[in-house]
Amino acid sequence: MDIGVYAIEAQVEASHWWFVGRRRLFSREIAALALAKDKPILDVGTSTGTNLRMLQDLGFRQVIGLDSSEQAIRFCAEKKFGNVHHGDVCDLPFAEASFDLVLATDILEHVADDSLAMREIARVLKRGGSALVTVPAFQSLWGLQDQVAHHLRRYRLAQIKGVVETAGLDLVRCFYFNYLLFIPIWVARRILGALKVKLSSEGQLNSPLINRLLTLIFEIDLRTAPWLTPPFGVSAFVIAEKIGQVTKKRNSEV
Repeated sequence: MDIGVYAIEAQVEASHWWFVGRRRLFSREIAALALAKDKPILDVGTSTGTNLRMLQDLGFRQVIGLDSSEQAIRFCAEKKFGNVHHGDVCDLPFAEASFDLVLATDILEHVADDSLAMREIARVLKRGGSALVTVPAFQSLWGLQDQVAHHLRRYRLAQIKGVVETAGLDLVRCFYFNYLLFIPIWVARRILGALKVKLSSEGQLNSPLINRLLTLIFEIDLRTAPWLTPPFGVSAFVIAEKIGQVTKKRNSEV
């Protein structure tokens, strides 16, 4: 991502409606897994620590983060979010069957070989472990945030399901979310593009009043999307489970 994106995200992730709402969604889905608090968890692509904040608040004690950006790792350290490794999702520096839960939220769209990245996630999962994956959805929504975050693609639900299943994981739950704001976001991105607005991040387009309003709308969205399963959304969500064994021969692991 552009350097400015990390700085803005680090500043706003604790209270911005999008980060807050996603943490609530993930918290509910993780709670349904009934994981003991001492189970090992990996957050791949920590960025500035939004998921680490959530896992810390949920009381999990064995959480490891990984990111390819030294700047992101520095922000996590400044926030005292714990043990974050520098590494590549396509070559995870962990042994097979190391984690009961792996979070890969908005990471695969950054990776040229998303299938390899997903196979690595599956490899480090324990049998019976779960992967929680989100990706940006619908190429028609491509806009400023995709550009500054260095995205390579946006997905349809069928595409990300295929990537997950090809990695050897069994789908448990999948749906689009942020569907209530799909059209407003599409319109806003077309306007920003037409006006050639220069911003470091869409996260700058906020105010206390807008944040409160969008927090409410997003919460309604996140409460209804899992059972309504809308045919569109700004993001796609997948929970998958490792039933069989997924392996890859490695030269070294830490």
